[in-house]
Amino acid sequence: MNNINPTGPTTGVTPAPAPPPANPPYPAKKPSRWGGCLPWAIGLAVLLAIFTIWKFPSFKAQAELGSAYAARVGCSCRYVQGRSLESCQSDFEPGMEMISLSEDPATKTITGSVPLLASRSARYAGASGCLLRPEN
Repeated sequence: MNNINPTGPTTGVTPAPAPPPANPPYPAKKPSRWGGCLPWAIGLAVLLAIFTIWKFPSFKAQAELGSAYAARVGCSCRYVQGRSLESCQSDFEPGMEMISLSEDPATKTITGSVPLLASRSARYAGASGCLLRPEN
């Protein structure tokens, strides 16, 4: 007789797996749609809002300055040099792409504006050239 223990099942019957517990200790958690990104997105939005509020006076001042400069240059180009308004926009400095010009030929006024921030006008005054109109 051998005293060697068999390594496999001797009866050929595999044991049944254990049944799952009737009440799990924790409720089943539904996977999040955002995958945990929502707190980061809210934090980023708050930081962006703080930055915008902090820098808004600077943005507004730069928009006022840029629109006044564009109105003055556009008025001189249009009424002193006699060029078209479209060709006057090519005289702008780099970085002034957001400023648009509009013309009122009846009053010989050119208006430079930055959408939602600033708008300034310059009027042709004959021998004095173009003068910025005071802010309202």
